[in-house]
Amino acid sequence: MTYSLHPGAEHDIAKALDFYSEQAGSVVAERFLEEFERVAKLLVEHPYLGTPATKGRRTFPLRVFPYSVVYQNLESSIRILIVRHQHRKPGYAAGRR
Repeated sequence: MTYSLHPGAEHDIAKALDFYSEQAGSVVAERFLEEFERVAKLLVEHPYLGTPATKGRRTFPLRVFPYSVVYQNLESSIRILIVRHQHRKPGYAAGRR
């Protein structure tokens, strides 16, 4: 099993990396990316690990950073739709497929 990123999720990650790079430095930005990749690999291995949400989606939080990964479990992969800051509006990017 593998994972793929919705273009919007790629944008979400890029915005978070820019923020952490500007506000805390490249080491923290790199740590964010490592934590995201750790969670993505974990979800590939255990696709039902996240909390069920609407429309067949599941949500799983990053451990160190205040972000959650919203994804769908497909037959042979998971599709990461949103990488959302936990303090944004709950409906952020809800229309992504």
